[in-house]
Amino acid sequence: MNKLIAALSLATAFFAGAAQAETLKVGFSPEAYPPFWVSSPGGSWTGWEPDFITALCAEAKYDCELVPVAWEGIIPALLNGKIDVIMNSLRINDERRKVIDFSDKYYEVVTQVAAAKDVKMGIEPADMAGKIIGVQVSTGYQTYAQKHYAAEASEIRGYASQDEAYQDLAAGRIDAVLDGAIAMDEFLKTPTGACCDVKGSLPRDVETLGEGYGAGLRKDEPEVKERLNAAIAALRQNGTYAKITAKYFDHDIYGDGQ
Repeated sequence: MNKLIAALSLATAFFAGAAQAETLKVGFSPEAYPPFWVSSPGGSWTGWEPDFITALCAEAKYDCELVPVAWEGIIPALLNGKIDVIMNSLRINDERRKVIDFSDKYYEVVTQVAAAKDVKMGIEPADMAGKIIGVQVSTGYQTYAQKHYAAEASEIRGYASQDEAYQDLAAGRIDAVLDGAIAMDEFLKTPTGACCDVKGSLPRDVETLGEGYGAGLRKDEPEVKERLNAAIAALRQNGTYAKITAKYFDHDIYGDGQ
């Protein structure tokens, strides 16, 4: 009897461990980034990316748990095991590949520059002479601005969130902001965003703006990468991706290389 109990206990522990191994803690920064992330009453989140995560996890047979993490600490949280994957509009680029791995991309957008409507300016480095440019820290936008605009601009000002950069733009405390076209369009539709308009789209720069947005992963977990990549492809093929996207956009956001 004791041997039977021991065997049953061992089996229970094994299956409990296996079930736990199938749980994926998905890290995201708890800040609004409509229409990708929209806060709802009670602390819940809606938007394109939460919907996509739900579908992706179901397809990959993972039990996913959303875990809020401050943006500037999200990669360290992945590396120290607090979370298992980052899915938060994280750009795929070579700099991040030095420390983490990525899934295939699951969307891509053009990067744009916004400034006050009454200011006539382009997006060339010379157009930024003497200007303060706002960017969210630890993003491709910050890297792009430092690489292409730092020599001419009076300051590249970093913000903890994109919303803070937009608020300072509207208040006239900075002269321009870099952001993805979709999120920028959402800001410009708001009463606060009525101050400003798009001055142009940045040329593609893979080194700084990356190769699209993907899931950030630890390098030593190829099985997770394989399962997520297979699920991304399946959602694209079976129409789920298009169905989710149609709820928020009037066009395909997967991208064709831009």
